[in-house]
Amino acid sequence: MRSSAEQLHHGRFNAGPQQTPELRLFVDLDICTAGECEKCVIQCSYFYHSENNGIASVAELATYYLVCRRCEAPHCVNACPRDALEQQRNNMLVRHGMRCVSCRSCSHACPYGTIYPEHVPQLIHICDFCLDRREEPGEPLCIRTCPYGALDLLRGDLELDANTFLVGDNLIVHSTHWNRDKA
Repeated sequence: MRSSAEQLHHGRFNAGPQQTPELRLFVDLDICTAGECEKCVIQCSYFYHSENNGIASVAELATYYLVCRRCEAPHCVNACPRDALEQQRNNMLVRHGMRCVSCRSCSHACPYGTIYPEHVPQLIHICDFCLDRREEPGEPLCIRTCPYGALDLLRGDLELDANTFLVGDNLIVHSTHWNRDKA
């Protein structure tokens, strides 16, 4: 049974994803964090997502899932003045957007620099992965408007390389990330 925070975080987030043939949004975090683009310029087709806040939530989820070092005593959680960060099972972080005041204290407190300040916007909109709009011709607007090729749609049953991971039921992420077991 998943906790209520896990159920609310990014909709139907599944911490133990299964390989299925459905199309999933692919994000290459290595491209997104390479520093080529100063600010994400992609567009979102969801009416209520101003600018690209939907994809910002995807990047935040992927970062917490893959890049965060999941400290036993997290400085970022302790630094938050509004208790907006919570550590879940397996030490995974969840940010409660309605509590977050975007002070970025968590980002400054992280000794490893894995909470990126640009992923802590004050207003956050959860990406719906265009699940109800994929029947439209072409690929989602976010993929078409990313100038660096960091986004794509991939089948969830493909063989994934060493740095590519299933994250939840709707996301595939490529990231060269830190692994506690190999440290």
